[in-house]
Amino acid sequence: MAGHSSILLIEDSPGENELFRLALEQSAIGVSLRTESDPEKAFRFLEQAPDMHALPSLVLLDLNLCGRHGCDFLRRLRADPRFAHLPVVVFTNSDAAADLSLCYGSGANGYVVKPGTYADLVQCVAALCRYWLIWNRVPFPVKVRC
Repeated sequence: MAGHSSILLIEDSPGENELFRLALEQSAIGVSLRTESDPEKAFRFLEQAPDMHALPSLVLLDLNLCGRHGCDFLRRLRADPRFAHLPVVVFTNSDAAADLSLCYGSGANGYVVKPGTYADLVQCVAALCRYWLIWNRVPFPVKVRC
C-alpha cells in the first residue's frame, strides 16, 4: 500500500476493538488504527483534525454505541461539510433489513456484518482495507497515497 492510511473504528466493546486490532495486524496491511468507544469523542477527534489530510481514510461504525444508535452519528457526520466525504462503513452484528435500510438512508457507504470466526474476521478486515484504502477512489483525496 502506498502512502499512509488510517481507520477510525467506533466500537464500544473493548473485546471487539482488540479482535479488530489483532485481525488488522495479522492481515499485514500497514494501516494505523484509532478506536473510540463513544460517538461524541469520535466526533471531537474528527473536529480536531488540523486539515483534511489528517482525517482517517475510513470510518468503521458499530450500530449500538453506549445506548445510542450509530446512525445518529452517521447523520451528524453527513450533515457537516468537513466530513461528508469520509467513507463510512457500518460494521455490525445486525443482519436486520431495517438496520441495513436505515444505515444506507443515513449516508453509509457500506454495510458489513461482522464475521463469526476470527479467521473470517482477518479475511474481512483485509478485504475492507484493500477495497476502501487501495482500490476505492473519493472525489478528492482523504490521504495523499503516492
